Amino acid sequence: MTSTIAAILRAHDADHSLESIELDDLRPDEILVRIEAAGLCHTDLVPRNELVANALCPIVLGHEGAGVVESVGGDVQGVKVGDHVVLSFDSCGRCASCLHGEPAYCTSFRMVNTSGRRGDGSVAGTDSSGDRVNNRWFAQSSFGHHAIATERNAVVVDRGLPFEILAPLGCGLQTGAGTVLNELDLQPGQTIAITGVGAVGLAAVMAAKIAGASEIVVADMHQSRLDLAVELGATRTVLSPVPDLAAALRGGADGLDYVIDTTAVEGVVKAGLGALHRGGRSVMLGSAMTPFSLTTADLTGVKLGFVLEGSSLPQTFVPRLIEYWRSGQFPVERLIASYPLTSINDAERDMVSGSVIKPVLIPSH
Repeated sequence: MTSTIAAILRAHDADHSLESIELDDLRPDEILVRIEAAGLCHTDLVPRNELVANALCPIVLGHEGAGVVESVGGDVQGVKVGDHVVLSFDSCGRCASCLHGEPAYCTSFRMVNTSGRRGDGSVAGTDSSGDRVNNRWFAQSSFGHHAIATERNAVVVDRGLPFEILAPLGCGLQTGAGTVLNELDLQPGQTIAITGVGAVGLAAVMAAKIAGASEIVVADMHQSRLDLAVELGATRTVLSPVPDLAAALRGGADGLDYVIDTTAVEGVVKAGLGALHRGGRSVMLGSAMTPFSLTTADLTGVKLGFVLEGSSLPQTFVPRLIEYWRSGQFPVERLIASYPLTSINDAERDMVSGSVIKPVLIPSH
């Protein structure tokens, strides 16, 4: 067993509390990672919903970890002690989606990523009172000094790369960039709008510029984020709210090829659909906690879908993003604000308020 420190969320309206935790011995396919940095993502806010929290808490969150491998299980072959890794989402490796190189659509995705438990329903952590704690959030729970992960959700990277830059690549930035480059396969000269330019939306902006989009329209309620989006590649901005968002996104054109929505707000999603030309496609990346309705008129001649993790294969796509960063085409450092792990609650509040785009937590070992 490994004694370590982790940030535990015990209720939907509670602060994270840094506590001692005992991690179980590794299973044959697992690895122990000393966390050096962990991105804070909006998905980590899901347990702020009371019903969700009742099912998950107590839980250690965090699903954008990066660090150093300290131990490996007996069946692990592709990761060794001392390797530097980025931790991403997990998958079973056996279903049809996994076998076709689409682990983001693994039939076990929800169980192995968002239950806080292993695929068999077990957990791997105990608090100081001897009570079990859910600590398999996205098969890592990286808001701590150590995390148990699996060989499948670990991406080995070059040593010497900054962990602070690496950590956010595991989910949010991979989702935004991967949606453009993998799922949409945006081609030079095509047009795209992105509604909501937090970390995921800005990653999509940078990817659209890399892909050669002729127009990259962004909409957001924060002028500072629109200004940053322009610096990162956006060609036109819309400061919301506006009377007719669809028309503002079109900008006088007949319509756009693609729209990426990160807001999951009904009116914004509908406006994005209205901004497309016939045959255009809208993709949702934000998860709505409440249902909303669409009519057949909203969907006539256009396509709408939801994409997980940018339809990425992390073992190939994370290294691709690193190369874009090295070449200056994916300057993720422009999005990051670093906090010590002890300030996790401040980091969360700053992200929710919009004053910070991508908080990255740094444990003090």
